[in-house]
Amino acid sequence: MDEPVDQIEEKLPEKKPHREELTSEQQIRRRTLKAFAWFGVAGVIPYSLWKWIKVQPKEAGLPKVFREVLKVNEGVAESYFSNANLAPTFPKERAAKNVRVNGRDGLRSAIDKDAWQLKVEQPGQKPLLISLDDLKAMPKQEIIYQFKCIEGWSQIQHWAGVNFAEFVNKYQIGKKDGSEEWYPYVGMKTPDGGYYVGIDTPSALHPQTILAYEMNDQPITDPHGAPLRLIIPVKYGVKNLKRIGTIWFSDDRPRDFWAERGYDYHVGL
Repeated sequence: MDEPVDQIEEKLPEKKPHREELTSEQQIRRRTLKAFAWFGVAGVIPYSLWKWIKVQPKEAGLPKVFREVLKVNEGVAESYFSNANLAPTFPKERAAKNVRVNGRDGLRSAIDKDAWQLKVEQPGQKPLLISLDDLKAMPKQEIIYQFKCIEGWSQIQHWAGVNFAEFVNKYQIGKKDGSEEWYPYVGMKTPDGGYYVGIDTPSALHPQTILAYEMNDQPITDPHGAPLRLIIPVKYGVKNLKRIGTIWFSDDRPRDFWAERGYDYHVGL
């Protein structure tokens, strides 16, 4: 026997109201609950990812996955590098009179600047010892450019010294024996070995790279890396090694102070 219509309606499941049928208060409550649900899901995924990253093997101070990302960035930077791409230069009157000092790594021990000599090493050859007077006898190159620190500040600075490409050409260094092939990397370190950088040879040979012994027409001061420092405008300041003691050439990447502490090895502009 058929049931009365009103009894059938009582047995039907209650239809879920459309959003438009909800009150403003109910809509806010629904959106809030959805937001918390998605927030929970989103929170679990990054946390799980971070736990996975933490157990990955490290390479040069970073989990390998991060180092691989930096290598990709480095490859992109190398793809547009060219000796024709020069850092902008400025008139001398725009150079800072008070040149900013940043960092004292490699400078904490005293040295005898009068006895200082630049040591140049190359595989299978006797090291060269070059005095500051030897360097000053070469043509002087000046540059007034915007020195850029990886921490975010910059300053127009005036430097002078020896063009690095002319330096290696004069002393016939940087190329492999019996060939015109360059070693792919240049390493530099302070006399105490406390600070060191590794640089790709093309960047070292950039026409604006110099071994500087003057700042604002005066000998470089101790805080700025006397008696000799690297000025390499295609790199951030962390690559502009102060107080150079030794230079060497290598097939393998030399150690790099900041790359071992998680920074990009290339650190190019």
